[in-house]
Order: sequence, then structure tokens, then C-alpha cells
Amino acid sequence: MNIGAVADHRSREGGAVIYPVYSRRSGGRSGGRSGGLSIGVNLFPGRKLCSFDCPYCEVFPFETDIVFNLDVMKPALESAIREAKKNNIPVKDICFSGNGEPTMSPHFFEAVNAADAIRSELAGEAKLVLITNGGGLLHEQTVQFLKTAALPPTGLNIWLKLDAATEAWYHSINRSKIPHGTLLSSIKDFAASHTPFTIQTMLCSINGALPPVEENAAWVQLAAGLAALSLSKKTGPGLLAVQLYGKARPASEDPLAEAVPVTVLEERAACLHLELEKMGVAVPVEVYE
Repeated sequence: MNIGAVADHRSREGGAVIYPVYSRRSGGRSGGRSGGLSIGVNLFPGRKLCSFDCPYCEVFPFETDIVFNLDVMKPALESAIREAKKNNIPVKDICFSGNGEPTMSPHFFEAVNAADAIRSELAGEAKLVLITNGGGLLHEQTVQFLKTAALPPTGLNIWLKLDAATEAWYHSINRSKIPHGTLLSSIKDFAASHTPFTIQTMLCSINGALPPVEENAAWVQLAAGLAALSLSKKTGPGLLAVQLYGKARPASEDPLAEAVPVTVLEERAACLHLELEKMGVAVPVEVYE
């Protein structure tokens, strides 16, 4: 495994179950200047499987006969961590993302538990991260697992997608068959449970058009509302941070989705900061180009 090639996400499309990659958001510092080595866990090495069909998605269509196997994942993850250590490269996180929506995998629960055990043994300083579109929140078994895993000792970092607040933009940027209202209702219920989570929002243009004014305003109100819902006097805010990030990698449908100037991200962040300030809620808003 070549730790030096950490900028290449495409290796997972060749059937990789474990893929080291340089992540601009690993480390969680505004502006994307922190970053670091993220070891990805791919639950779909044989094909792309997702309940969203985002035009900005960096996973290109592909198909192999490889199937996920926990007995392959565990030694590969151990090897990746050991090699990083041998090269004096700190592992910032172990991340479930890969070629689709991780919570759709029948192996998701056991894979998270296995990764947690390996991390505890070999890389206790690394975070455990789930990047999810939120579709799993429609299923009670997944919700209960996430609520438990997000707390110590596992401390799973849940990065929850919130690209669209209006139905029109949702159909443009996520193109999911999951009804928008149903998804938002599940996300609001999850926020109200005070489970720690992070919002992640992609800002890009679709067919040359930026998100419309009504989408920007609705998103600010929705994100701020989720922050308020997640507040708990006993445990503090469930919403830990908001990540606004731009399109930085090629997608199979380019140029349908295109990167936007960083000022677009900064303006959205400033509007949310102002709304959170009015509410007296302190939640970091991080911008990644």
C-alpha cells in the first residue's frame, strides 16, 4: 500500500476495501488548511450503491466481482495504520464513506465495531468518522446504533449531509427517490435526540446555476433550527459543527456540477453565523474550498 499516494481517491473504485487518502476536512479546521491522512473503509468494493445520485459525486460508475468481507477489512486496516506509523504519518481518522452510502450495507454495524476495536488498539488518537446522506435515519435500527456509537467510548463522528433545504434544489443536487420532507423529518428527529453530529453541505453550481436566493435563506433557517433542536442543558449542543465545502474533485457527469468561488461558501457561512448569533448558539461553521 502506497501511503505516499494519499491524494488518490480512485483506488477504491478498483475494488479497494481500505484506501488511505489525504482529506482536506480531516482534522476539522476552517479553511481546509489542516487536513491529514484519512483511512477510508469502503463497504462497496464491487459497485457504487447509494440512495442519492448527486451530480457532483466523485465516484465514477464501475463494477467488479469483489464483495465486502470483514476478514479482508480487518487485516487491511491494521496494515494501513502500521504503515502510516512506520512512515511517521499520523492517522487523523478512519472514515466510512467509500463507493456509496455506508448505512445501506448489511455489514455496516459490524464493520464500525471492528474498526473501533482496531483503532483502540493501534491508533487511539484517530477519530472514527461516518459520512452519511441521512437515508439511514429512516430506519430505527440504524438510528439506535448511531445514537449509541456517537457516545463514548466509540465516539463516532457523524457527518450528516444537508445539501438542500428546498425540494427544488434537493431534486437538482441530490436527485434522490427519498421524499425530501420525509428525510428532513428524520433529520430533525435525530437532532432533537441530542446525539452529537456535524452538518456537511456541498455548495456547487448545477447546470451553471448557483443555489437560488430562496434556497440560501431556507438552508440558513434549517441549519439554525437543527442547532436549536439539538441543544440540551445536560449534554450541550448535539450539533457540533457545520462544514461548508466546495467541489474539488472530478465527477462522472462533469461539467453538470461545477465549483463555485470560495466567496459563495463564505457568504453562506456568514449568514448562518449571524442567525446562530441571534439565537445565542455557539456552533463552529467551517469553510473548505
